[in-house]
Amino acid sequence: MKFRVERDVLAEAVTWVARSLPNRPPVPVLAGVLMEATDDGSLTLSTFDYEVSARITVAAEVSEAGTSLVLGRLLADISRNLPGKPVDIATDGAKVQVTCGSSRFALLQMPADEYPTLPTSPEGSGTVDGTLFTQAVQQVQIAADRGDTLPILTGVRVEIEGEKMTLLATDRYRLAMRELVWQPRASDADHVALIPARTLAETAKALGAAGSIEVSLGAATAGGSGGLVGFEAGQRHTTSRLLDGEYPKVSKIFPTTSETEAVVGTELLTEAVKRVALVTERNTPVRLRFADGQVTIEAGTGDDAQASEAIEATVEGPEIEVAFNPGYLLDGLGVLGTTFTRLSFTAPLKPAMMTGQESLEAEIDTTYRYVLQPVRLAG
Repeated sequence: MKFRVERDVLAEAVTWVARSLPNRPPVPVLAGVLMEATDDGSLTLSTFDYEVSARITVAAEVSEAGTSLVLGRLLADISRNLPGKPVDIATDGAKVQVTCGSSRFALLQMPADEYPTLPTSPEGSGTVDGTLFTQAVQQVQIAADRGDTLPILTGVRVEIEGEKMTLLATDRYRLAMRELVWQPRASDADHVALIPARTLAETAKALGAAGSIEVSLGAATAGGSGGLVGFEAGQRHTTSRLLDGEYPKVSKIFPTTSETEAVVGTELLTEAVKRVALVTERNTPVRLRFADGQVTIEAGTGDDAQASEAIEATVEGPEIEVAFNPGYLLDGLGVLGTTFTRLSFTAPLKPAMMTGQESLEAEIDTTYRYVLQPVRLAG
């Protein structure tokens, strides 16, 4: 194998595929990046850890077609630090020679014949706007469980009905749901997939700038694409294994009525909660009291450090005091993406719902809903 490729092209491509390399590969070859140079002037780089695969194809001047496997993170580090000149890569016995200007590196070849075959994506199901999808994934994945007690809760449930795509995640303490419009191949598209939240977030972030993302969801097939979701943007392809199991029916948790509604500036509330939470210890809640055109945020009691701050709010309905985990509250505020936040309450210990709106007079935007379970205060 022998080829020449532009330094920035190589660095970007290797960095992209290497992002999904496992930290502790179950077998040594899975720490590698597979390089395949073909006579048609293309270089394909691939990684796979039996869970997530990534593949990218870039242009290269290929002198000798061939395949080689080298340590992925090492190649990524080297590529990013090479001088801004064309890079020559060639196999030389048991090594791969990387030359750029006067810089020379010799990397050990790994046994490419032991590398697993990358999975094939199901047939394309439709396309979604990259920026919109990235925002939607970011808004929902914050509520996915980060532990491993219930693996099913570490996923984001993606439900497709025609042109509507719904993303849902919960860790039992909060629940996030985002609805968006996409362009399905078939008008009667009907899919449900449970995708690992971390993988989905990294994929959306990596592909979102491309403008349009093709999503592939399919039933199990003889070709082995069952239990997979595929994403493609330009020359970048990635697949992920789906999580197995029945996702809890959490949609009924969304409140359908409310007693008290409050609208407050998102940035104002975020900054106030951050300041007041400085005196809280781990998992200590902050208290929010909504009354008389303002919300008062307090933390700390008795002999502990204490803090309070009041900010302007539009409050409709009876006065209410609610306590929240400040981290969970700030997570929701951080991804709303609107100038104002609407908080809806039915009772101090019943789930509260957060939605966004662009102005005080604007209609409520329910395409994103974040439900938060209040904390019971001692005494």
